[in-house]
Order: sequence, then C-alpha cells, then structure tokens
Amino acid sequence: MQISKFMTPEIIFGNQSISQIGESLIRLGAKNVFLVSDPGVVNAGWAEQAIRYLKQSRLEYHLWTNVTSNPKDEEVHAGVAEYLRHECNSIAGIGGGSAMDAAKAIALLAANGGSILEYEGVDKITRPLPPMVMVPTTAGSGSEVSQFSIIVDSKRKVKMTIISKSLIPDIAIIDPQTLMTMDKRLTANTGMDALTHAIESYVSLAATPLTEVLSLQAMRLIARYLRPSAASQCNAEAKQGMAMASLQAGLAFSNAILGAVHAMSHQLGGLLDLPHGEVNAVLLPYVLEYNFLAAPEKYKKMAEALGENVSGLSLSDASRLAMKAVKELASDLDIPDHLSTLGLQPEHIPVLSRNAVRDVCMATNPRDMTEEDVHMLFCNAL
Repeated sequence: MQISKFMTPEIIFGNQSISQIGESLIRLGAKNVFLVSDPGVVNAGWAEQAIRYLKQSRLEYHLWTNVTSNPKDEEVHAGVAEYLRHECNSIAGIGGGSAMDAAKAIALLAANGGSILEYEGVDKITRPLPPMVMVPTTAGSGSEVSQFSIIVDSKRKVKMTIISKSLIPDIAIIDPQTLMTMDKRLTANTGMDALTHAIESYVSLAATPLTEVLSLQAMRLIARYLRPSAASQCNAEAKQGMAMASLQAGLAFSNAILGAVHAMSHQLGGLLDLPHGEVNAVLLPYVLEYNFLAAPEKYKKMAEALGENVSGLSLSDASRLAMKAVKELASDLDIPDHLSTLGLQPEHIPVLSRNAVRDVCMATNPRDMTEEDVHMLFCNAL
C-alpha cells in the first residue's frame, strides 16, 4: 500500500457557528485580523455578523473586499499591501471560494514575500503562514479545508493552481445558515462544483480509503439535497445537507487532488472570467464519458451513491448509470449542455487545450489525456 497523508483543519460545524470566529482567532494568537470578503457577502450581511463577533472578542480588524469572482494576481498583491499597512497578524476569509482563495494567497505572500506568480505549482511555500480561519458562505468550493488556492494570472489569462499543505487553514467554520442567502443559480453552480470535487477525488489516481469514503458520502448527500436546496432558500435540512456534502468533498479532493474537469475549467475560467462551478457542471458529463474506461467498478459505486438502482445489471450497464444520474441532475438544475452557451468559441480551444494538459490537476486524472484528447473534449462540449 502506498504511503499517504490526510490533512484537515480543525472543523466547527453547525447553525450559528459563525459566532465562533472571534474565539477561534483568539486561540490562534490573533490580535489584528485581516478580514477578506466580497461585496456580495457584505450585502448579504455575513461580513457584518463576523465583525460583530470579532468586536465581542476585542480583536482589531480591517475589512478588505476588493475580490472578484475569479481572484486575480493584482488583487492579491493589493491585499498584501493592505495587510502589511494595517500591521495585521492573522487572516480570516468569509465568502465563497474566491474570497477564501484570495485570503490564503494573501497569507502566503504576507509571510513569504515576492509575487504570487512565483508560487504556481506544488510545495513552493517555505515559511509558515499567519493564523487562518475560513468561513464559507457557499456549499461548493471546499477552500476552507483544502490545500489549494486558485488565482488568475492576469497577463496569461490562466488560472494558476497553487498547492501546499501550508495553505490548509487552521480552523474552518461551516455554518449552514449562511447558505440561505444564495439564489437558485449560485446554489446550483456551487453544488455541482461540490459534486465535481466528490467525483474527481473518488476516481483520482491519488485516492485512498479515507478519501473514497468521504467522496461517496458527499455524492449521496448531493443526490439527496441539491435539488431541494436549489428549490428553496429556506430549506434548513437541505442547506445542512449541502454544507456537509461540500465539506466532505473538500476534505476528499484536498487530499486526493482532482482531474481533467478542473484542469480544463481552470483554463476557461481564466480566459473568459466564467463562474467556476458552472464551467465544471457543463464539462463534468463529457469528462465522465472519457474516463469511463479507466474505472468502471468505481463508476458502479458512484451510480449507487447517486441513487441509481444497479441490481441485476452488468458492470457496464450499472457503471453507465453514473453518467445518467449526473446528466439528469444537471438538467433539473438548468445547467447548460454546451460551453458555447457560456461564450466559448472554436478559436479558443487550441490554447485552452495546450494549457490544460499542463495543469497540476491533470496528473491525477484516471485516464491518460493528451493535448489532442483535451481538444476533442472541448470540441464535444462546444
């Protein structure tokens, strides 16, 4: 058996757990907190709640919200300058994956210096980061528990994948009530992102018995709760189920890494500034079809986890039900069938394919994929 590691932050889960943010930071030695969020989260009132609990803990803080939906290198550099100017000694992120990824990248540079462009790839961080607490307000990214930070290189228009165990936050606070301010589209997109994390981590070449259990349970929860969560903002049971699904999928992919869906979606998101979850949702069925040959036994278990009845079926027929279940879920959530709906043009495909095969996530895809294979998949999905 191969040697493996399983990394996780301290996890605080439950309704009103956002109230623990101040106490959590105090335990980590925080005195002056750099609070990273975005305008949407501020408008929803969650940043204000976090600030209330920081004040109750008598912590100094500086709120910084200059983060876009796909955080960019210059935004990170600006955030670092603000962090240093205000003499902060800790970081908290509250929001979706964009705010949390930006917060982690700011922490990286605050401790290690230089440009964020220097850290693309795996294990390039050499100095410890300041204390970090993350509070997700979407059920999808898993950034609150992962060793990933995804930042756009503005000049190349490419999403850089930065991977290091140093990026795993110290404490993750998951409050399902924060999901009640998401609209249907955001709920669907982020939920499909969580499903992609669960599926890609499950079939990943780096999957382990620990990650596989989490991946499958995340799939079960998403199959049960994503539709009702998208249908109603006030369905508390569905929000709690999706919060747990996103957490479990996040723990799984942080330790097992991902695959071709993310390698391809990073390129599209960087080039066209598209919502990450929606791009993943469109690409997932096409990549599932391609990877089928590599893991039919796992596809059968995926089909079962997604609620399909595989009793009495051959391995091939049972396995293919996994793809049927994903397509039906995407259809029910009004996810587009093709990337052209999102703005992809044929002339974009060569450079996207060239960059995708170099993405770190491609290394753990279960089936070998050449630049020509990626080109074919982009064309199929167009």
